[in-house]
Amino acid sequence: MERQLSVRPAHAQPSARRFSIPVRVYYQDTDAGGMVFHATYLDFMERVRMDWLRAIGFEIPKMVERHQAMFVVRSANIDYLKPARLGDALDVSLALASMRGAQLVLDQRVTRGMEELVIATIQLACIGVPNLRPARVPEGLRIECARWLAPEAVTA
Repeated sequence: MERQLSVRPAHAQPSARRFSIPVRVYYQDTDAGGMVFHATYLDFMERVRMDWLRAIGFEIPKMVERHQAMFVVRSANIDYLKPARLGDALDVSLALASMRGAQLVLDQRVTRGMEELVIATIQLACIGVPNLRPARVPEGLRIECARWLAPEAVTA
């Protein structure tokens, strides 16, 4: 399955955008029953976050090198609605829900066709390197992220 990145309107925020990637479920992604293992969805969500950052020009190695900053997951709230199974073609997506000083909050979803399988709210914290203390999201990234948000969601 060739990965094709796409940008489309977000369901939860009509004026925000949603970024997505296709993911095929492989044997290594499943449990003994052939369903995607619950923690594997976190891997899928990490992939779309990394591809999104790369697509907007802020992949993590470059952020560390240029801005001495990176993101870590601060919290994850996940609802598992339906299982994905071996061989399924999934769509894994994100929409930027909010941005403040040192944090991004993402609405992440895993779907199969029109079926929502997993919905998550992921809070990312920007930290400085090498001190690992909270750091403001780099200005260039803040500007780029503002394009992904509804205007009322941007705060200082």
